[in-house]
Amino acid sequence: MNDESANQTSYADPQVFADIAQRSQRLVNDFMARHASEMHEKSVDPANIGGAFLEMTTRLMSDPAKLMQAQMSLWQDYLSLWQTTAGRMMGQDTGPVVEPEAGDRRFRDPAWNENQVFDYMKQSYLLTSRWLEDVVGDVEGLDDKTSRKVEFYTHQLTDALSPTNFALTNPEVLRATVDSKGENLVKGLQNLLEDFERGDGKLRISMTDEDAFEVGVNIAVTPGKVVYRNDLMELIQYEPSTDEVKSKPLMIIPPWINKFYILDLRPENSFIKWAVDQGHTVFVISWVNPDAELAAKGFEDYMLEGPLEALQAIETATGEREVNVIGYCIGGTLLASALAYVAACDDESHQGRIASATYFTTMLDFTEAGDLGVFIDEEQLADLERKMDQRGYLEGKDMAGTFNVMRSSDLIWSFVINNYMLGKEPFPFDLLYWNSDNTRMPAAMHSFYLRKMYLENKLIEPGGIELAGVPIDLGTIDTPSYMVSTRDDHIAPWKSTYAAMEIFKGPMRFVLSASGHIAGIVNPPVKQKYCYWTNAKKVKAPEKWLDGAESHDGSWWPDWDKWIGKYSGKLVAARIPGKGGLKALEPAPGSYVKKDAR
Repeated sequence: MNDESANQTSYADPQVFADIAQRSQRLVNDFMARHASEMHEKSVDPANIGGAFLEMTTRLMSDPAKLMQAQMSLWQDYLSLWQTTAGRMMGQDTGPVVEPEAGDRRFRDPAWNENQVFDYMKQSYLLTSRWLEDVVGDVEGLDDKTSRKVEFYTHQLTDALSPTNFALTNPEVLRATVDSKGENLVKGLQNLLEDFERGDGKLRISMTDEDAFEVGVNIAVTPGKVVYRNDLMELIQYEPSTDEVKSKPLMIIPPWINKFYILDLRPENSFIKWAVDQGHTVFVISWVNPDAELAAKGFEDYMLEGPLEALQAIETATGEREVNVIGYCIGGTLLASALAYVAACDDESHQGRIASATYFTTMLDFTEAGDLGVFIDEEQLADLERKMDQRGYLEGKDMAGTFNVMRSSDLIWSFVINNYMLGKEPFPFDLLYWNSDNTRMPAAMHSFYLRKMYLENKLIEPGGIELAGVPIDLGTIDTPSYMVSTRDDHIAPWKSTYAAMEIFKGPMRFVLSASGHIAGIVNPPVKQKYCYWTNAKKVKAPEKWLDGAESHDGSWWPDWDKWIGKYSGKLVAARIPGKGGLKALEPAPGSYVKKDAR
């Protein structure tokens, strides 16, 4: 018997269904037990979605003429669709009434265009979803917070109702079901149960083959040594690949919301390896994956025990006092906060250490916080703080779930179709492995960050935030700065990150990369992918800056390296980790990055 027939026989075996039934019963029992014990502690609607939609509906119904006009518009669109569909059925060459937006990959299967029934379903869905989102977005009288929340969750609803998400209205799933005699659905059910089991009763969708990767084996493999360690971070120094290096080292502060190896996935797309190859002595902070013992660690602890302590360690290791520093996302927010703190405090040990500052997709003004703002208001924060107080930290999977919902079509529904309806295994993908490698957030730090920055937007107020008892003012920062943001960023909208151009006093260069929060940054020159924009003029409005910007093909990495060369010093003999003032503790990528939160 060949492998294919053996596989078919196994799915027809009654024991397969008995196993599915047994596992399902166990999951249901576990869910009911957990639900009963947690129900009395949970708010029914912590996000206040019901209240937001009630207010929207009330205001919508208060203008019946406008609602009637919207309904008539939808009716006219449907009439056009019926006419073009009827004409096509009679052999006429009719164009579509509505088409998916550029980049919408849900309707790639040829049947969505070639089959008249599926084409009608597709266009009907697109018309209805567009109409619903337009109606909701056009309601007057809502405050910005409520309006954004209603629009966001309406988009989640329309994404969920796409015909691609249902077996009977997805042509690819129907073909697979007929061809495999339903085995895809049985395998999909097994995949679903496995994901529930991996999530301890909560659905944790598999996005990649997690067995295909191992940190330090085939990702995060740039050679180096851990040369310093404290409760919050390990400091990694990388092996040089050139005989001479620039005298001023380079330190990278990654976000602690994820692990640092987003900048060191594989040699061909590793920013860390590329920077080493350009002659930089690269140090990277690898944040610990905190547990309840670190619950009291606050934002100021991350500053003091993170970059400021690392700068002193780098001087011990290399003899160099001045360092070029990169901060990615919240790491950039920490970098700016540290610079303002150093400018305000009297501790001379911190003075004059940062030669230049580079910010990757960094928010400083949180007035327009993008989709993340939907999840941050007093009701939701109070509910989140209650959960964190119980554990001492925020579960990594909770944070990951928030980010996935923000791109539900790509990061939820596409995998529902692939894993559960088509019964396929997820494709091995290093970026999605990293995305699933969650980290926890200490309760004190995360509450401070969300409240003081996202909710109250105190960071841009002079003296609005105190760190280690020192009021800070970002307006005192005169360090040369390079800011790179990404045009399609849903986490740190580029127009919001541009606000730093009006905050800092020192010389600045702003660069805008194509693509999003990750792909726009992890964009190596060898790929010749995407593009970026530059504009030497410092103008107040980001739109005006882009209008006058010059587009360049490929990666922005060489532009950054040319800029930072002015602040990197002379060439010196290459430095070997562990041969300077600090001993090597263990090989890179260290042990902190391997602490699993999955």
